[in-house]
Amino acid sequence: MSALKNFAIHTLSSPSKSRNTQFFSINFSPHITRQNSLQNPTLFAKTGLVRPINAVTEDREVDSTEEISQENEKKDSNDSEFVETKNSLSILWDKDRFLNAAIVLGAGTFAITKLLTIDHDYWHGWTFYEILRYAPEHNWIAYEEALKTNPVLAKMAISGIVYALGDWIAQCYEGKPLLEFDRTRMFRSGLVGFSLHGSLSHYYYQFCEALFPSNDWWVVPAKVAFDQTIWAAVWNSIYYVVLGFLRLESAANIFGELKTTFWPMLTAGWKLWPFAHLITYGVIPLEQRLLWVDCIELVWVTILSTYSNEKSEARVLSEELSEDKSDSSSSKLPED
Repeated sequence: MSALKNFAIHTLSSPSKSRNTQFFSINFSPHITRQNSLQNPTLFAKTGLVRPINAVTEDREVDSTEEISQENEKKDSNDSEFVETKNSLSILWDKDRFLNAAIVLGAGTFAITKLLTIDHDYWHGWTFYEILRYAPEHNWIAYEEALKTNPVLAKMAISGIVYALGDWIAQCYEGKPLLEFDRTRMFRSGLVGFSLHGSLSHYYYQFCEALFPSNDWWVVPAKVAFDQTIWAAVWNSIYYVVLGFLRLESAANIFGELKTTFWPMLTAGWKLWPFAHLITYGVIPLEQRLLWVDCIELVWVTILSTYSNEKSEARVLSEELSEDKSDSSSSKLPED
């Protein structure tokens, strides 16, 4: 009996029993703590179920930090590319502006020098006041002599200068800074004025005098009416079409835009030219008419150039936007 009692006490206090109970508690305690995890979080943490969750969150934190670092690297690269392009554009803008300033300074210096040195062969003993006093009169005499020797070339040169300056004024009126003008556009306008307006106007005014040879009172209104219907329509169309071809546009675009701007350009001229041509045909002599008209042309070329270029620039901008949309849609298709 005593031996049996000692065996029972030995088995109850043996280490294997404690290990079994410990094994039992570890294996089955998670089922209990799942139900009471919110009520007893300490017991839930002791069971070891938190360890895989912590591992997942740690992996996610590593992934998120890697993604953030990659995004930061992309942003830094984009910022560096933007800064490089901005710097290159600023360098090009400075060069372009410097070239425009050099052109304006050179042309202005040449013109002022030619006007002031008209009497350089007779300057012996002249004061600066005498030079400024006689320069306008002697320049006018030189201009009249050029009209006698080569009238067409003289009028072509005047019209070329006026049309280039008129386009420059038009660009400034459109909002461009003074030294950021488009040299190619100004050159196109000056080329049309030099090659076409000066020569055609020379022969037109002679034709108009032959068409209305009388000196009666009704001749001046008749010349103004003929000028602002037939000649204005012809010259506006010539100017618009030739500028379009110089911009390398297609014939369909040129004539399509001409249809939309023909009537507005013609009616815009009626607000200016009838009053100016009352002086042109009533007061100014035949050989001096183009010079007077070219002075008014500084205002009119601004209107003509604005009408001619705003349509083409708007069309080019719309074409670029449509191309960008088509490129973006085509680039999205493979991704979808």
